[in-house]
Amino acid sequence: MSATRARLLDLDTVREVVRVSVPLMFGMIGNLILLLVDRICLARYSEDTLTASGPAVFTATTVIMVTTGAVGITRSYVAQAHGRGEKREAMDEGANGFVLALLLCALLFASTPLLMWVPTLSGQPAHIQELEAQFLGLSTLYGAVMTLNMALSSYFNGMGRTRVPMVVGILGQMVGVVMTIGLVFGRFGLPELGMRGSALGTLSAVSVMFVGYAVYLPQGYAAGFGRLVRQGGRRAAGTLWLRLRRGAPAGGSLSLEELGQTAFVWLAGVLGPVALAANNVALALNYAAVIPLIGLGMGCNILCGKAVGAGAHRNIPHIMRVTLSISGLYVAVVALFQIVTPTLLLSPFGLDGADSAVTAHAVATSRVLWTYSFAFMFSMVGSAVLECLGLARFGFLARVVLMWCLCVPTIIAFVLLNRDDADMLPAMWVIFSAFEAAMAAVCLWRVRQAVAKEENRLHHTEPVQQTI
Repeated sequence: MSATRARLLDLDTVREVVRVSVPLMFGMIGNLILLLVDRICLARYSEDTLTASGPAVFTATTVIMVTTGAVGITRSYVAQAHGRGEKREAMDEGANGFVLALLLCALLFASTPLLMWVPTLSGQPAHIQELEAQFLGLSTLYGAVMTLNMALSSYFNGMGRTRVPMVVGILGQMVGVVMTIGLVFGRFGLPELGMRGSALGTLSAVSVMFVGYAVYLPQGYAAGFGRLVRQGGRRAAGTLWLRLRRGAPAGGSLSLEELGQTAFVWLAGVLGPVALAANNVALALNYAAVIPLIGLGMGCNILCGKAVGAGAHRNIPHIMRVTLSISGLYVAVVALFQIVTPTLLLSPFGLDGADSAVTAHAVATSRVLWTYSFAFMFSMVGSAVLECLGLARFGFLARVVLMWCLCVPTIIAFVLLNRDDADMLPAMWVIFSAFEAAMAAVCLWRVRQAVAKEENRLHHTEPVQQTI
């Protein structure tokens, strides 16, 4: 066996990737379950809450992703400090991220009146607009807590202690499920609040998580706030400004991705009501299928960040290969079931009782979903590594160009040429996957270039040669 092959099968790295990534995967699956419970509750409460929940949740999620994504860069800063063996510096980086989160929370609160005004643009009946405004008015409150939680979880994740966010997340999600059901329907002795209950249920979940993180924080973490203040106003502001510049593109990229997925849903409707219904079912399956891949990507981000901090850029390609090998195995297994037993997989996502035409088109679409999963695993790993190198801005600009300047216009042209032809839905997914593959190629090219030049722009604006 060649040295390269042996390196690829390095079991120590495989174990480390699994150790770091698996808890992240379980945490994200828990988030998915909480989201599904929330949507099911609103759908069953009334037709009005079902109608209002889509736009309200989408708007809130798009905005909150900007703040949580920006603060999430803390994970890379902590991972690099951990890679250098600097325990106190890692706590300082975590504290810096928390201060940035507080500032972004203030911006979220300031945006509350604007968010509550957004429903007036929808053209929906007044009572639907009122329900949307109720949810959005509370969304900045739970969004602020989510932003603080992102800063705290990023410290633990950056240190490789990913089981802490998993445990804290599961506890919060359990409370959130009970509180959401109770507050929406008035169960368990709680008031019946409908749409407001949904937002308050989420708030209860993230509040429990916040307390959990606070309990797990190590001694000395709070001292990082004092050290930031003692830097002086100008230097502290410079530290936070650089953190924001590095993190904001990551948040913007997540928000644009959410917008792109939503645009895809809208455009599928041009192919007709059957295509829209079939696509909604397939999209839910696809979302559930890629959740574990996101956990693996976060694990790759942490381990590569640690390698950069240790001045070992040469280890990054190996960590990426191991992550992609595990991801590829997962995608292959899921693809097999999507192709061979699509009806079985689609049933939990709304296929039972559906019209035969919807069922047929959902099954046909399911058989090509693997193309997106395959492309996504490469783009996800590439984007994760770019973030830990301080190059999230490149990924953001690449997504703007590929998604909004090329992909969306191409799909618009495609659906207009095939209006009301539901048979074209699988082809639409293949086109979408092709652009995600292009995103992957661009990101991986930039990663290869950055590794060769040993770039690390989290703390510097120019490439810096590191001693290995």
